[in-house]
Amino acid sequence: MEDKNGLWLVLGTAIISGISIFINKFGVQGIDSSLFTGAKNLVVAIFLFSLIILTRDFKKLKELTKKEWLKLSLIGLMGGSIPFLLFFKGLQLTSASQGSFIHKTMFLWVGVLALIFLKEKLSKGMVIGAIMLLIGNFLLLKINDFSLATGDWLILAATLLWSIETIISKQALKTIDSKVVAFGRMFFGTAIILLFLASTNKLSLALALTSSQLFWILITSAFLFGYTFTWYSGLKHVKATVATTILLLGSAITTLLDMAWGAKITATQIGGIVLLITGVTSVIGLTTILKKAQLIFSIAKAK
Repeated sequence: MEDKNGLWLVLGTAIISGISIFINKFGVQGIDSSLFTGAKNLVVAIFLFSLIILTRDFKKLKELTKKEWLKLSLIGLMGGSIPFLLFFKGLQLTSASQGSFIHKTMFLWVGVLALIFLKEKLSKGMVIGAIMLLIGNFLLLKINDFSLATGDWLILAATLLWSIETIISKQALKTIDSKVVAFGRMFFGTAIILLFLASTNKLSLALALTSSQLFWILITSAFLFGYTFTWYSGLKHVKATVATTILLLGSAITTLLDMAWGAKITATQIGGIVLLITGVTSVIGLTTILKKAQLIFSIAKAK
C-alpha cells in the first residue's frame, strides 16, 4: 500500500499538470518555445533555491557528495533540458493529440524500468489499469489515425528520457531531500537550455519579450514550481509506476477545462475520462479501496 501523503501530493501534481497544460496554451503564443521553456526553468530554479534558503536547508546542498551532484546533473540533463527541446520540436511536426498520446505512454516505460532497476512488482491491478489508461487516453484525445513520423519519434525520445529521469530521481530521493532534487533538475536543466539558446543565437530574443509575455512566463512558472515541488515530494514516498500513472488524470482535467472554455466534449471523450479514473483506481489498489468501502458500508448499516 502506498504512503497516503505521497499519493495526495502526486494527485496534486496531476491537478496542477492538467491546469498548467491548459494555461500554457495561452502563455506560449508568440514566444519561441525553447526560450519560453528556458525562462520558466530559470524562474523555478530561483524559486526553489529561495525555498531551500527560507527553510534553512542550504546545508543539504553543501553536504552533497560528488556522486549525488552527478545524479542531479543527470536529472537536469535527462529531465529538465533535452527532452523539453525534443518534445516541443516534435509538436511542431506532428498533431497535438498524437504527440500527447505518445507522451502519455510514459507510465508504461517507467513501469518496465522500475521493474528492472527499482524491483517494483507489477500487480494484476496495474496491468488491468494500464490497459484501461491506454484506451482511455486514445478515446480522450480523439485519435483517428495513428502512424509514426519524425515528430512522433522526437516526442517518443523525449518520453523515454523523462522515464529514465524518473528512475534516477526515485533512486536519488533515497538519500537527497526532495527540494534539492527538484532544484537540481531545474538548475542543471536551465544551464543546458541556456547553452542551447546561446549556440542557436536565440538568447537575444529575451530582450524583445513584452510585458504581457513576461507576465505569462511568471504565471506558468508558478504552476511549474507547484508541479515540481509536489512531484518530487510525492515521488519520494510513492512507487514510480503508481506516481506516473496518477499523472494521467491531468489529461481529464485539461479536457474538462477546455469544455468549460467552450470546447465541445463528445460521448467518446467522456468514456475516455471514465476509463482514466477507473484505470488509476486500479493501479493505486482496487482491492484496498473496495475493502475500505465495504467497511464504511458495514458501519453505516450497523447504525
